[in-house]
Amino acid sequence: MKKLALFVTAAVLATSCVSKKKYVALEQRYNDTRGTLQKTMLEKEQLEEKFAKIEKRVDNYNEKINSLQDLNSDLKKENDIKLDVVGNAVISNSMKKKMRETLKNVDQAELAKAKTLQDSMNLAVSYKLKQSIDTSDLENSDDVNINIDNTVVMISVSDKMLFNTASYKVSKKAYKILKKLADIIKSEPSMEVMIEGHTDSRSIHNDVIQDNWDLSVKRATSIVRVLEKKYGIESERLIAAGRGSSVPLVENNTSENRARNRRTKIMILPNLDKFFGLMAKEEVLTP
Repeated sequence: MKKLALFVTAAVLATSCVSKKKYVALEQRYNDTRGTLQKTMLEKEQLEEKFAKIEKRVDNYNEKINSLQDLNSDLKKENDIKLDVVGNAVISNSMKKKMRETLKNVDQAELAKAKTLQDSMNLAVSYKLKQSIDTSDLENSDDVNINIDNTVVMISVSDKMLFNTASYKVSKKAYKILKKLADIIKSEPSMEVMIEGHTDSRSIHNDVIQDNWDLSVKRATSIVRVLEKKYGIESERLIAAGRGSSVPLVENNTSENRARNRRTKIMILPNLDKFFGLMAKEEVLTP
């Protein structure tokens, strides 16, 4: 019996020793795992902190890049709007760029004659005007004279085609030619139009007309009203002016000469800012 009791006790003690070893081993593994986890969490926090700093640096770099892009854009815009005074006009660098594109299509012999920026601008505008304004229907009449001088289209119409003698009321026979003129004006919406009345040197005075100045202004105004009200030309594009007998074409010494001097002059004037603005919307022509 005593031998059996000793055996059981030894067995129990042996079993208890094995369990304790396992416990100690498990506890050690737990502590090791816990330490590893804490180390990993610390490293994660350090990495997150580094990543946050990197993100901040990237944001700062992006901000600097955007700032430089804005500055570059502002400098480009500033360069584009730098202005040059050319004759009575003011043009920007961007306008000059569009003008140079147009000059590629101008006759090179004509271009070689251009010595100044104003010469070049006149060539560019004249080229565009001739491309956009069809005056062929008006060239057939001896009482209509058309000329493009630099940047201005000048159409001179004998007063016998527009008015009765000493009258400023537009005659019905004038509507056909005024319709053609309106079509020309509408074909180039960047243009302003000056209607200029001219008379001969014979004096005139009655209940409604004081003198030649008055007659020339009234005739110009009558044409403006027809172009605006009958043919829909915008009023802000129209200018009425009278020159009386102050700018004759020839001496007022014969009836034929006086008839030449009695005329209405339609001048189509380019608003250069709008003109080159419209050019920018068009596809650039290849030389």
